[in-house]
Amino acid sequence: MVFSRPIDPIDLDDEELTECLREADLPALVSTLVHLTGDLSLLPNGTTGRDWLHQQQGGLSPAWRDAVLARALRVLGDLRDRGAPADISPPGPGLLHAVSSWLMGRDTTDLMPLLKEQVLPPGSDPGAPHWRLDAAAARDFRVVVVGAGPSGLLAARRLSQAGVPFVVYEKNADVGGTWLENVYPGCRVDVPSHLYTFASATRTDWPEHYCSQEELLRYFRRFAEEFGLYEHIRFRSEVTAAHWDEQRREWALEVRTDQGRVRDSARAVVTAVGQLNRPRLPDIPGRDLFAGPAFHSARWDASVDLAGKRVAVVGTGASAFQFVPEIAGTARELLVFQRTPPWMRPSPDYGKRMSKGALWLFRHVPHYAMWYRLVLAAPGLQGAPWVVDSGYPVSERAVSAENERVRAALVAAMRTQLSDAPDLLARVVPGYPVGAKRVVRDNGSWFTTLKRDDVTLVTDPITRIDTGGLRTADGTRYPADVIIYGTGFRADRFLEPMSVTGRGGADLHKTWDGDARAYLGMSVPGFPNFFCLYGPNTNLVGQGNSILFFSECAVTYLMDALRRLSEPGRPCMEVRRDVHDRYNAWIDGATRERAWGWTSVRTWYVNDQGRSPQNWPFSALEYWQLTRAVDPGDYLME
Repeated sequence: MVFSRPIDPIDLDDEELTECLREADLPALVSTLVHLTGDLSLLPNGTTGRDWLHQQQGGLSPAWRDAVLARALRVLGDLRDRGAPADISPPGPGLLHAVSSWLMGRDTTDLMPLLKEQVLPPGSDPGAPHWRLDAAAARDFRVVVVGAGPSGLLAARRLSQAGVPFVVYEKNADVGGTWLENVYPGCRVDVPSHLYTFASATRTDWPEHYCSQEELLRYFRRFAEEFGLYEHIRFRSEVTAAHWDEQRREWALEVRTDQGRVRDSARAVVTAVGQLNRPRLPDIPGRDLFAGPAFHSARWDASVDLAGKRVAVVGTGASAFQFVPEIAGTARELLVFQRTPPWMRPSPDYGKRMSKGALWLFRHVPHYAMWYRLVLAAPGLQGAPWVVDSGYPVSERAVSAENERVRAALVAAMRTQLSDAPDLLARVVPGYPVGAKRVVRDNGSWFTTLKRDDVTLVTDPITRIDTGGLRTADGTRYPADVIIYGTGFRADRFLEPMSVTGRGGADLHKTWDGDARAYLGMSVPGFPNFFCLYGPNTNLVGQGNSILFFSECAVTYLMDALRRLSEPGRPCMEVRRDVHDRYNAWIDGATRERAWGWTSVRTWYVNDQGRSPQNWPFSALEYWQLTRAVDPGDYLME
């Protein structure tokens, strides 16, 4: 695995090159040719057709495809024959605007500042801090990062670049966070692999379109190795309490380690503990009475042999959607208990390996990988189809005409797959708007599994669990040898079980009272020099990138805050209450105009108080704009 790998020379003859080009992503290849030649006439009239719904090769016609491939063969053959060095310069503003507008089907002037930072050649590091702490200041400034998952690793990388003394405490035995903890069969990312990377550490050798847990863990381990982060991480060390010391103007921390409890202190604390790390078990009477093996998918028990067993799976969310097809055929019988069915987004490449031709293109064709990333991000950057239209007859069917269009397309895809099982269709079409709950990737394996003779879909609610099975509301009892809970996480319980005490003895969890809020997802009034990564209302919902992009945005903001805190006099930063409250009112107002904020369906996007503390309801551009730098007027600076 090599990060930001330089382009290798073109080493194929025309026949071999033609074969590789047949496996190209056509919109990415067109964009690449425009970049290499400067010829904007290569952009066809209209758009790629690549919207939120998947459309193979951007909907471009076979005739246009043939013309593009012929031009690509000439251009790349010429580069090969001339032995010209690879051009690694970024696209100029005019070219970037023209190509991105074509890819997105709209004028992208508003996106240009963001795109100039994202559409860059390998080796670029747009988020690197533009400052470095001097030796004298470093003696009186230290940061503690809690968690060595993706966000914690990125924060550590930036702190290292800026020369800031820091330590990372990680409760597990290695880096990776959720990608270390979740090891259930079929676990993989549901964002394209080429988007699930840090901008400063891109890969061109991802083996699958949507990579497995094992491959993602390899990526984060390699990231930690490449940038010397392991030496800063204290494993098997869980921060259990953080207390603001007003007199010393620093945080006092208690850490539970495998060697006992230790104390530490830091001028600033950065929490990077994630949202999806505390499993949620359903509140079903008798759950603890079950005599056989029972476990949550996030705590997969590999010692339990499912062969020949009658296995009950409770839940049909994103994790179950991945592991159920994997264990079907191993279990003697599989019972799938569904509360609400998920919407399924057709994704033919989900679970597929990258072809040899595609891997060659990423390694040898200048700019191709860069434009491919933009092609993948473009649909979400145009906006996800779950904004409520007040002029539309909003219902649990759809919240806008666009939402209805998407619904119809998804139902049509379901109907096609279930043409031989029409009785199943009514049980799997959701009764809520697309976007109200997490949409899962569909490559056909889910319905193939549900149609198996040894798999039963149960849609009646579970009313009780006993020593040997589960009973549903219609009175049926389903014997089971093993129960697997695919019931998600306590995503609304931010920072638990860590105790955090701020100014005046304020307890953060009591302050939140089960309804976490923070300015930009990072800062809370009364808790100075304390920053959350992947905090409240920073979860992406189809906004065109991966959560790693939001981590990059937040860490850019964090580093500007730490630059200010490292100045002489041991300053403190505390977000103003009025700024915090006005921001959260803005978030809540927009949430009410999103499918998950409007619907009455139960969703992990919404907490017990009827509010969404998880999701970012605006565009990726807006979060990027808000996190470019700290506005000193937003904070009480002491």
